[in-house]
This record gives sequence, structure tokens and C-alpha cells, in this order.
Amino acid sequence: MNLPTSTHPLPDWLASRARSTPERVALMAGGESWTFAELDARVDAMARRLAALGVGAGDRVATLLRNGPAVVEIVHALGRLGAVLVPINIRLTAGEVAWQVADSGARLLVCDTHTAGVAAAVPVPQLATVGAVPDAPPGAVALQAVPEADVALVDRHAPDEIHSIVYTSGTTGRPKGALLTYGNFWWSAVGSALNLGLHADDRWLACLPLFHVGGLSILTRGAIYGMTVVLHETFDPEAVNRAIDEERVTIASVVATMVWRMLAARGEKPYPPWLRCLLLGGGPAPRPLLEMCAARGIPVMQTYGLTETASQVATLAPEDALRRIGSAGKPLYPNEVRIEKDGRPAAPGEAGEILVRGPIVTAGYHGRPEATARAIVDGWLHTGDAGYLDEDGYLYVLDRRDDLIVTGGENVYPSEVEAVLLAHPAVREAGVFGLPDPEWGQTVAAVVRLEAGAELSAEDLRAFCRGRLAGYKIPSRMRFTHEPLPRNAGGKLLRRVLRESWTTCDPAPET
Repeated sequence: MNLPTSTHPLPDWLASRARSTPERVALMAGGESWTFAELDARVDAMARRLAALGVGAGDRVATLLRNGPAVVEIVHALGRLGAVLVPINIRLTAGEVAWQVADSGARLLVCDTHTAGVAAAVPVPQLATVGAVPDAPPGAVALQAVPEADVALVDRHAPDEIHSIVYTSGTTGRPKGALLTYGNFWWSAVGSALNLGLHADDRWLACLPLFHVGGLSILTRGAIYGMTVVLHETFDPEAVNRAIDEERVTIASVVATMVWRMLAARGEKPYPPWLRCLLLGGGPAPRPLLEMCAARGIPVMQTYGLTETASQVATLAPEDALRRIGSAGKPLYPNEVRIEKDGRPAAPGEAGEILVRGPIVTAGYHGRPEATARAIVDGWLHTGDAGYLDEDGYLYVLDRRDDLIVTGGENVYPSEVEAVLLAHPAVREAGVFGLPDPEWGQTVAAVVRLEAGAELSAEDLRAFCRGRLAGYKIPSRMRFTHEPLPRNAGGKLLRRVLRESWTTCDPAPET
């Protein structure tokens, strides 16, 4: 297979598929479906409407939209204008949205009926709506009513051309806009296909938000592969289970909390044989969950990726799903991963910072040359994540480096402690973090969400941990809650929020 070089242009993925497989189903959403030919025509129309609003090459267009066909159309349409997508998290406040709109330099913000209220409070040169928006903000233009402009559309892109500016999750400080290129998404798709393989009947379920790189990458892969994307507006465990059963979904991208809920909703009913894999991202997976899925024959493959790498860096291969539980697999072709400890290469099994190199790595952070220079050194992206490579080159992700707890000179990785807590049948969620301690430097603290109706004391939970964890790893401070723990759009636990709210927002008396 002749892969494009850094100078070889990439043809429009969707248009190419519309020519080669026009009758194949491209998208299923809300009980409707569109072939590649039909979706291609809708994208052309959307591009011409956006052009009529003045959107052209290099312009940045921000979207504040729930998952739906309109998002798919806009993502592909912007490419045909040479414009840049800026997908914004719909959970953000008006002030947070305004900051990202201003930081990206977006000339247009597109909202829907769910986000119109927030969008109305955002200073932006131009505002547009999709779908029926009864209370549209003053001055907003309904995209569906805009006449199509007669303009020439772009049909190919240089690999280093910017496709989108996707803001990091913002687990620490202000989010940064990662510049993702067409080449980033292309090579991400190539690496995933070489690992998972492509089947003629593949259908990839997208229930992650499309403003998250994990969801966005499914759209690009669907067009590149000629594969059906099954799009859900939001995550609903029963709806996901039905889609697997009735719409013959073969691949689904999920995070750990989603899988827990899917299993709870499904009961003992097995999943059908056509389900090839659940790609599990969003941070280190709890081992009890992985073992439960393995025992039930559910094909779960842990994956590791970042916004800055257009999704996956490494993914467990199907043949390793049962014999490498806990690993995120080997780097996807042609990516490289190394572990650095105190400025030197780490030995096998030695924990350190995960570094990534390859054509999936971001071109940098928008408007932040200093942050870019700190993050990317000699082509290696310093992820800020902690992990190790075993003797065979399999990657094990431990935690964010910033989340590491050092107590009495000993290192404690919160995800390891959380996995043990989650193994208790009464525990639904657990968040572990460090708190200042005058004697030990830091002490291990945990906020634990119990299953509905469950009762559990801190001492009983600590007793459960003994024999499973070294004494210094067992949380000395603990609180219980029945409220969901804070997570970002990608499902990652926000330990920083838990730590900050320890004194300001008391979920329950400390035990």
C-alpha cells in the first residue's frame, strides 16, 4: 500500500467514498440513514450555505452542538471550504465558550436548540443555528434557510493543513487549542485499521460527543474506511445495547463508566458474536471491570490516546485482549512511544513520563508557541501521563503525572488505588488524590460513590484494601457520596475538582 507522503495531497475523504461506494450506508442517526452519495450531497449543500455567510479558506468556525446529522455535515462541509473546525464542549458556561471562541478567532458560532441560550451570551461576529430553534438568539441566522452560494469547493488537502482546533480537556489550567491536521487524522485512521482490521460489515457506534476528539475521529474514519457510523445524540446504556443487538454494531468507542452502565442495564444477556470490540479509552481502565468483561466474553480493548494525537496512540490488539489485561497495547503504526525518567530512557517496567512521536502528533497549540516548544521536543510529544513499557513493548498507563501522590517518599498512582476500591461490590465510583500533610508531604484521600441503597463504612473499605494494597497506598482520609463524580466530556475523572472541593463542597462527613 502506497501511503501519502508529507507532500502528497489527500483527496476529500467523503467525496472519494461517494464516488467509490455511493450506495453504502454512511450514517445512521435518529432512526434515519444516509448513503455516502446522499451524505455527500448534503455536505455540498451545507458548504455552499456556509460560503453564503462568508466562510472561506482559513476561517475558523466554532460549533456548539449536540451529536446529530448537522454536526456531521458541518464537519465535512468546512473542509470543502478550506475552513477550520473549532468544536466546543456543550457543557461549558457562556464565559468558557466565549474564551474559546475568542482564543480561536472564530468568525462564526453555530448552535442548536439545546445550546442557543449559552450561545446568545457569547460575543461573536456571527451566529447561526441548525434545526428548529424556537427561541433563537437575536441576529442568529438559520443555516437551513440560507441560499446556497455558487462557489468552487476544495477537493483535496495537504497533510499538514489544519483540519480543526480541538481544545484540551482543561483538567489543569486554561484549555489549549490543539492544531490537528488532515495528516493527523489520516494516520490515526491507518494505524487503527492496521490493528483492528476492516470488515465489510463494520458499523462503528459514536456515543461519545463529537466535540471530543474520540468522537470526531470516528467521523473521519467512517469516511476514510467507507464504514457506517451509528450516531447517538447522547450516551444511554439501553440504547447502546439495542444498537449492538438490532443495528449490528461491530465496534463502539466507550469509557469505563459507560461500560459499567451497559453491563448493569444488560444483566446476564450475552452480547452478539458480531460485536468485535469495545474500545475503552478515557484513562486507565479499572482492572475489576476488565476482568468482569473477560469473564463474560466481552471483547474489550483498552486504548490510550490524547487530544494532541487525534485520538489513539496505542490500542490492545484483538489477540491480546485476554492475555494482556490492563495494557493499552503497543503503539499503532507508525507511532513510537518511549518512557522517560528524570531525563533518561526508562528501563522496562520502570514508570516515567509517556512520550509519543509520529505523524499523529499535533502541529502545536494555537497561539501558544512557548507551550508548543515545551510539549514537543525533537519531535517527541511530552504527554504529562505516567506509564511504563514491559519487556515486550506493551504500554501500561498509570495516571496523569500531575496526579501522582508522593507520601513519605513513596509514589502512589491514584488509578491503582481506585481499581481496588472499585472491586468492592458496594462501590460504584472512586476518586483518589493527594492532600497536603505536614508529616508525610501528602496523604492519600478518596471520595467514594456507593451503589444505590448500599451501606459501607470507611473502616470496612480500608479492611477490604488490606492485602490488596500496600499500607501507604490505602486512603487515610475518605468521604462517601451518592452523587456522580466530576468528569470531563471524554469521561476522564477530574481529580483536581475533587481535591479543590474537599473543603469547599462537603459531599459527606469525612471518615
